[in-house]
Amino acid sequence: MTADVTGKGAATHLSALSLSEFRSHARARLLLDGRIVALWGANGAGKTNLLEAVSFLSPGRGLRGAGAAELARRGGSGGWRVAAILETPEGPREIETGLDPAETSRRVRLDGKAALQTDLARLLPVLWLVPAMDRLWTEGAEGRRRFLDRAAMSLFPDHAEAALAYEKALRERNRLLRDGVRDGHWYAVLEAQMAGAGTRLARNRAGTVAVLAAAQAEAETGFPAAALAVTYPGEAPPEDEAAFAEALARGRRQDMAAGRSLLGPHRADLEAVWAAKGVAARDCSTGEQKALLLSLVLANARALARRGRAPLLLLDEVAAHLDRHRRAALYDELVALRLQAFLTGTEPALFAELGGMAQYWEAAEAGGTTTLTERRPP
Repeated sequence: MTADVTGKGAATHLSALSLSEFRSHARARLLLDGRIVALWGANGAGKTNLLEAVSFLSPGRGLRGAGAAELARRGGSGGWRVAAILETPEGPREIETGLDPAETSRRVRLDGKAALQTDLARLLPVLWLVPAMDRLWTEGAEGRRRFLDRAAMSLFPDHAEAALAYEKALRERNRLLRDGVRDGHWYAVLEAQMAGAGTRLARNRAGTVAVLAAAQAEAETGFPAAALAVTYPGEAPPEDEAAFAEALARGRRQDMAAGRSLLGPHRADLEAVWAAKGVAARDCSTGEQKALLLSLVLANARALARRGRAPLLLLDEVAAHLDRHRRAALYDELVALRLQAFLTGTEPALFAELGGMAQYWEAAEAGGTTTLTERRPP
């Protein structure tokens, strides 16, 4: 490690994190100082559950894609709560999200007042890399779109709203198509909404690819660079909003035959190529695919840090899949960027190189309930 050893943490960071009835955590409270959080324990001890709780401090369904009702602890009340204090240069902010037992969708409160999930995107970028993402380059396009949209959401504050608006209009148009509705007035309204939100989505995605490319070029890191491109299986949607709406109108008959909308950003894919080798990510080895993915997550974090919006970074079981050289490179980069990162592993030895640059917690499970204990550096 070549990083500063003063123990200084991130300027913007969580100083307190509380969980109640969330997955295997009946009650948990962590007091944090902005340094990297290293969490170890046996498989099934509840480490990923903690990271998932942090991921719900951002919009959406968290790092596992779970519905709100799935998160409540078994045998509990049916509700759950995650609360945090976020230290910012402007002062502390209180964030709370959770599910009341009688409700079906999660609530959000900022500084004690009701808020929207989209408000979280403006307050706190949260990025993550979990083992389930290791198959990103070899499975379907949906996962790659989701990955790209998470990055876009962190960089462009309006992306979450555009995605929600587009998905709603798309679902309603697809319902009309499946029902065989031919009234053009119904379609025109929805197509205008799809065109407006869809052009923003496509523009933000293109901007995200450009930002990630620039951030990779700036890096002095042990991780490979990826050349990225947004592609479509057929025709790409027009960049002009009016032209997009006209194209949707022209395609109604073909879409009705298919029972779904065939044109739009919901058909996009993200392609990556290992730049130095000229090899598509899907054809790289498993280790190379992991390295490319981590490179993009770090580039996203670097770009946000350069903009003064350093994110929370959640890296689940990542250290175990890196050789010693890349693990040291990862830790150096996290410390240099002054990110508050949450890292998990099965043993403390994986974090030995961090020394005093991290806080250490051990997770243990008994009877389906997780306990967390702060430890000394390994």
